[in-house]
Amino acid sequence: MDTVELNDKQKKSRRGRNIALGVVLAALVVIFYVVTIIKIGNVG
Repeated sequence: MDTVELNDKQKKSRRGRNIALGVVLAALVVIFYVVTIIKIGNVG
């Protein structure tokens, strides 16, 4: 099986995308958490 070797520019680009994706996912988690807390707080 052949593997593809990435050059440094491609590795940096992939790392940047991975970090951006991680930040977006973390932001979504925080948003859902805050919305849930607000909804629970408004019920009582």
